[in-house]
Amino acid sequence: MPRGYRDRAEDSLLSLIGDLPELIGNLVKAEIDAAKVWISKTAKDAGIGSVWFLIALFFLFWAVPVILTFAIAGLSSWWPVWLSALAVLGILILAVLFFALLGILKFRKVLRRQNPAQAVGDDIRIVKEAGDDEL
Repeated sequence: MPRGYRDRAEDSLLSLIGDLPELIGNLVKAEIDAAKVWISKTAKDAGIGSVWFLIALFFLFWAVPVILTFAIAGLSSWWPVWLSALAVLGILILAVLFFALLGILKFRKVLRRQNPAQAVGDDIRIVKEAGDDEL
């Protein structure tokens, strides 16, 4: 039965201490309920935000061909259309190679890095070898 607010100034120390488990339990329940509300609101907002990002990516996806067509049309005022298209294709291939190289270099860096599970395994192996040496 929940208690209302009352003046506790006259209560003894033992009665105040006796109420601590109930107060702590109520506090923990309130914090868990607040966390549940926060998680549900945050998940909902993150989901809606993700949808907006997907819509933006959809329009960006269709904007790329327009930009490339614009580049080809612009270059075709100096060159023939086939040469303009070939030049834009060449620039795109160079961009793909450049960014793929950057990705490969980053993944090599990641693969060289020791993960925590490997570190624990190495520590266990070192301890076992030290134990075998002492025997």
